[in-house]
Amino acid sequence: MKLLLNDRTLIKISGSDSELFLQNQLSNNINKLDNSKIQFNVYCQHQGKILVLFWVMRLNDYFILSFPAELSEKVTSRLQMFVIMSDVVIEDISEQYNQIGLINESHSNAYSMNEGMSLLIVSSGEMNKEINHNDDEWKKACIDSQIPEIYLNTSEKLVPQMLNLDIDELGVSFSKGCYPGQEVVARLHYLGSAKRRLFSFRADQEMSVGDSLFCATSKNALARGDRYKGSGIVVSKVKYNSLFYCLATLDVDLIDEEITLNNKNGPKLEKINNE
Repeated sequence: MKLLLNDRTLIKISGSDSELFLQNQLSNNINKLDNSKIQFNVYCQHQGKILVLFWVMRLNDYFILSFPAELSEKVTSRLQMFVIMSDVVIEDISEQYNQIGLINESHSNAYSMNEGMSLLIVSSGEMNKEINHNDDEWKKACIDSQIPEIYLNTSEKLVPQMLNLDIDELGVSFSKGCYPGQEVVARLHYLGSAKRRLFSFRADQEMSVGDSLFCATSKNALARGDRYKGSGIVVSKVKYNSLFYCLATLDVDLIDEEITLNNKNGPKLEKINNE
């Protein structure tokens, strides 16, 4: 299955210092990235909160970063701030190329994301009838595989552990060295298990990225009443057939409790057991 991934920016990072530059800015070990795979990386601010989640790809001596288009201006300008005197060129190539998500389909030039999903970067003129312009299947596959996203209204609200990016060092290397927010992320890691994690849910009513997860029986809800801000947040969602699916953060001690959206009278979320 070939799916056109809508609303994603594509940035090219080139120059003789490009690898060192990304190694110093991003959370994962860029030095270990080859020409065949996607590496998940977060770009954090100094407090360890995630600005953006990148899909990073290497093409010989330069790199390609894919992420939601609504973050393009915010992220590109911040990266540019840290180039300083380095030989690094940051170029938006979104108009020149299309991003094609492949599900259970192989292609020699595709970048592997996991066992069943990969990404193909093609010239914007190379479109054919086999490519579906509706990317809901891809969004559903990402939720099934617990691949999160960061959007404008969740940017700078979450640490990597909340998205499970520390597990098996999926998106964070704890041995690569410094990057913005590294001390905070590492401290949370070595202090023990995270209090809030990423889970999959479904519901029979609409939801939005940024919606709060509410547990009426939690200690905070009982203590704070109307001032309670919730126990998690929706980070990605899709309507698939007649139901709504999402990835959302949630306090781990509430996973067996009844969870609703935004308030105690909101739509009930059903946890999907895909861990």
